[in-house]
Amino acid sequence: MAMPDPVQEPLRDVIARHGLDARKALGQHFLLDPGITARIAALAGDLTGRHVVEVGPGPGGLTRSLLATPATSVTAVEIDRRAVAVIEELVAHFPDRLRLVEADATRRDLTELCPAPRQIVANLPYNVGTPLLVGWLRQAASWERLTLMFQMEVGERICAAPDTDHYGRLAVLAQWTCQASLVMRIPPGAFSPPPKVYSAVVSLIPHATQPEPALFRAMEQVTAAAFGQRRKMLRGSLRAIGGEALLGEAGIAGERRAETLSIAEFDRLARCHAARTT
Repeated sequence: MAMPDPVQEPLRDVIARHGLDARKALGQHFLLDPGITARIAALAGDLTGRHVVEVGPGPGGLTRSLLATPATSVTAVEIDRRAVAVIEELVAHFPDRLRLVEADATRRDLTELCPAPRQIVANLPYNVGTPLLVGWLRQAASWERLTLMFQMEVGERICAAPDTDHYGRLAVLAQWTCQASLVMRIPPGAFSPPPKVYSAVVSLIPHATQPEPALFRAMEQVTAAAFGQRRKMLRGSLRAIGGEALLGEAGIAGERRAETLSIAEFDRLARCHAARTT
């Protein structure tokens, strides 16, 4: 019997044929609407000449939409053996543009998979989205843009402004290194199985100047301390890494709380902390 066309076969049929039921342990929620996946691919901008990495392609809906763009190449990183079999069928159809890497994206340096200019476009597994993002922010200079789908709450945390409920460590790290925008909201019914919450696509465009690794580590330490006890005044929450002395060097009042600080003020704290620890 002839194999179905890997580009035209309905994704529900692909899922049924490969026994690709979404697994909670892998944080899987599959997007089946080609109109939505095409919109996500379009949010990455003009992909002409770009090399795109997709993490967690699942049944390949977003992969198909990325292959419909002018991207020079698409590299799909997948850990689920059932989904690997699906993407292998697409690779056979697009041998010159699609590459499959069977790997755990949390343990792999994705910059090694393709040359620049490179982007990441992905519907991230819910259970590893945040650690993946922080890892990519550490190497933001290597990426032209990240177009990523998260649970709505995570998307709001990434893009939150100071002195708002969602503002925290993730907002500081993301906005310190990138221009962050929440560019699309997607209802639960667009997924199989439907999650309990809305999802959000976030666009992250790295700033032209990026912190050195030592400064990024200092920012991670400062934000972890500051937001780890966010109800405390900064003189208390930062005590373990310098407290009053660090705040004095940065010109920030000790009675303030972490959520009131701007990105620029966190930058000053991180630079002062880095200078004290190197």
